[in-house]
Amino acid sequence: MSLTRRSFFRYCTLSAAVLGLDALKLRLLDEALANPAAPSVIWLNGSSCTGCSVSFLNRISDVPGQPTDVVDVVGNAINLVFHPTIMSAAGETAISALKQAYNKGGYVLVLEGAVPTAFDGHACVVWKYAGQDVTYQQAVQELTARALVTICVGTCASFGGIPASGSNPTGAMGVHQFTGRPTINISGCPANPDWVVWAVVQLLLGNPIPLDADGRPVALYSTNYDGSPDVPVIHNKCPRNPNFTGTPLALNFGEDGHCLQNLGCRGPFTKARCKAAWNGIGGVYPPGAHPGHWCVGVNAPCQGCVEKTFPGADPFHEPYTL
Repeated sequence: MSLTRRSFFRYCTLSAAVLGLDALKLRLLDEALANPAAPSVIWLNGSSCTGCSVSFLNRISDVPGQPTDVVDVVGNAINLVFHPTIMSAAGETAISALKQAYNKGGYVLVLEGAVPTAFDGHACVVWKYAGQDVTYQQAVQELTARALVTICVGTCASFGGIPASGSNPTGAMGVHQFTGRPTINISGCPANPDWVVWAVVQLLLGNPIPLDADGRPVALYSTNYDGSPDVPVIHNKCPRNPNFTGTPLALNFGEDGHCLQNLGCRGPFTKARCKAAWNGIGGVYPPGAHPGHWCVGVNAPCQGCVEKTFPGADPFHEPYTL
C-alpha cells in the first residue's frame, strides 16, 4: 500500500474514539495534514535495544479497513527527517538532512534510549561528522534546545530504564533528568505504538497535552478510555484479581488464569491501559484474535515497565515492594 497522508487520516478516523477525536477534531486534523509546513520529525536512538522502534514499526492492525502497519500509518503523515533504523540515507548525507532541520528549528524530536553521561558520553556515539564523533549526550543537549517538543519514547528515554539499572556504569539517565528541559514521556518497555501515534496526533492538532508528575500524558496513564478519573492501575482491571473474581493465587508459574501477585507481578503498583491498548483499537479484539496480547494474558506477571522504578532491584519472580 502506498504511504500517504490519506492513510494516516483514515487510521485516525477509524481510531477516533481511542485518540479522542470528534468530528471537529478530525476536520482540523485533515487540515493540518494538508499543511506543507507541518513540522519535521527527528527520531534518535541512544542507550536502548531499539525495541521501541521495533514495536512502533511492527504495529499491525487486523481490523478491516485499517492500514496494515505503522509505516502505512505515518510514513508520509509526518516529515520524518532522520531515523537510524529505517532511513535510506547514511553517513554525512543523512546528518546533513538532520542539520538542516536543526538549523530551521521547530521540529518534533523523538528520543529513544537513556543518555549515558560517563566517559564524556562516549558509551554511545550516534554519528561522525566532519571527522568528529558526536555522542548521544551531545546530540540530545543540542537538539532539545531547538525542538518544538521532545517526545521520549520508552522507559529508557523517559526515566533511564534498564541502562540506568544496577550499578549503572555508563551513568545513564532519562532525558529530562539530563537536560532539565520539558519532555513528553511515553513510557513502556517497549512503548505502546498506539500511544506514540496518539501523541503525534495531539501535536498535529496543536492540542495541549496535560502531563502527570512523571511527565506522562494524563490521558494515557491516569484516566480510562471513557475519560473517567478512575486511575487505571493494572491490578484493578486485571481479570485475575482475587478481590473481584475469587481467582486463586498462583504458587508456581504456568498455572493458567491464576493471580501472579506472589510471583512478582507489579500490577498493583502500575498505572497503564495495557489490557485495552495492546489488543487492538480501544481494546476491541479483532475477529479471531487471541485475547492474550499483553503480559498477564500470556501467564506472565506485569513487570511495571511503564513506571520510573522499572526494572527495580527486586527479582521479577518474588513479591514486589515499592
